[in-house]
Amino acid sequence: MTAELKTERRAATLVLTLSDPASRNALAPSISSAAIEALNVAESDPEVRCVVLTGDGGHFSSGGNLNRLASNRRADPQVQSQHIELFHQFIEAIRTHPKPVIAAVEGSAAGGGFSLALACDLVVAAEDARFSMAYGRVALSPDGGGSWHLAQALPRSLALQIIMLGDAVSARRLEAFGLVNQVTDAGQALNEALRMAGRLAGCAPNALASAKELVDRARGQTLSTHLGDERNHFVQNLFHANAEEGLQAFFEKRAPQFR
Repeated sequence: MTAELKTERRAATLVLTLSDPASRNALAPSISSAAIEALNVAESDPEVRCVVLTGDGGHFSSGGNLNRLASNRRADPQVQSQHIELFHQFIEAIRTHPKPVIAAVEGSAAGGGFSLALACDLVVAAEDARFSMAYGRVALSPDGGGSWHLAQALPRSLALQIIMLGDAVSARRLEAFGLVNQVTDAGQALNEALRMAGRLAGCAPNALASAKELVDRARGQTLSTHLGDERNHFVQNLFHANAEEGLQAFFEKRAPQFR
């Protein structure tokens, strides 16, 4: 079966499903291309408030397809470089997307699949989900920003342990590290992610976009510079129509209807 990206609307949420169950949803260039296009469409659709990324057949993603990688070793290195660049464009499309992107993880998230989950804004994982930086087992190093996200979130020695040894890490342990937001029963990751998306759909989209941008910028800024960014976003959002609705709803003791 050829790897594909399935798309489905669930109320105000766009669900993107990595689908190649025979390979545990190994990543392919076609998946990256389709996901980038889907995210671009979602960005311009005001009816889409949130995106959920999940996998088909009980697993999130096993990462790179080893058969394809073995074949690429017989081709020009530029071929593999282009494939990785496309995957990295997928990662950046998630990080720069103005709407929340939630990973719903069941089963295995290995190699690039782990990196993909880390790139999402929020992660909901099943109790029995397992995350692994499996690159070292085949003498490879991380891609998809996996090493960057782990280095940002964890002490150096712990990030290196996860990357170098490649042992599977449980959802509960990643929750303790702050890398998983919610752990749920097996088979319920997508349902819980959709519930979380439903809550986000009730928030003002412009405020959510500002929060995401501010948090992403904070890592590389001084406090003084960041305070200026916060001021600019706050003023812009105060004069947005959603602030008028939010304030009026508060005074009238009703639920706001943001656009």
